[in-house]
Amino acid sequence: MSLVKLSIKGISYSQTQNGAYALILNEVDGDRKLPIVIGAFEAQSIAIALEKEIKPPRPLTHDLFKNFAERFDIVIKQVIIHKLVDGVFYSSMICERDKIEEIIDARTSDAIALALRFNAPIFTYKNILDKAGIYLKVNPETDNPEENIDDVLSAPETFGLEESTDTQNTYAKFSLSELHEMLEQAVQEEDYEKAAKVRDEISKRES
Repeated sequence: MSLVKLSIKGISYSQTQNGAYALILNEVDGDRKLPIVIGAFEAQSIAIALEKEIKPPRPLTHDLFKNFAERFDIVIKQVIIHKLVDGVFYSSMICERDKIEEIIDARTSDAIALALRFNAPIFTYKNILDKAGIYLKVNPETDNPEENIDDVLSAPETFGLEESTDTQNTYAKFSLSELHEMLEQAVQEEDYEKAAKVRDEISKRES
C-alpha cells in the first residue's frame, strides 16, 4: 500500500462533540482533507507546537517526552496513520536509536503532537485517505475553494473557537507594549488560549 504525506491545516472546534476539536490534515500532493476528532488537551498541545512564539514556562507532557527521548538519543523519524476502525484512527511512530528502528503504537493525536516537536513527517495509507478523506466544496458563486476552508476551520490560530465581535475587539484598546506584557503574563500563567488571541492582535498590528 502506498503512503500519502500529510500536513497540518489547522484545528477547528467540533460542532458535533462538546469539548472536542477537529484536527484537519491536508493531502500534500492533493486536495483532500483528513479530519480527526481529538480532545482539548491534545488540541492545545498541537496548537502550542504550531505557535513558535508561545513557550510554556514548564514542559507539557509531549515536551517532556521529547526531552526524555533526546536525553537517550531517541528520534521520531515519522508518524504513520495506519488503520481506521469504526471512526477511530490508529497510528504508529517510527523511532530510531543507534541506527535501530522501533515501531511504537500511539494515539493519533499524541503521535502528531510529537511529530511536530521532532519535525517528523506524517503519512497515511492511500486506502485510508480514500475512505475518510473529504473534498471541501467549492462556492459556486466564486469557484474559490479557499473561502470554504474558513467554514470548516473556525480560526485555528485560536484553538478553533469562534469569537464574537466583542471578544475580538477586547484587545484592540491596548497598546502594543501592553499587549506584549499581556502575552508574557498569559504564557507564564499557562493560559495558552488567551496567549494565542493576544498574539493574533499583535500580529495584526505589526503586519
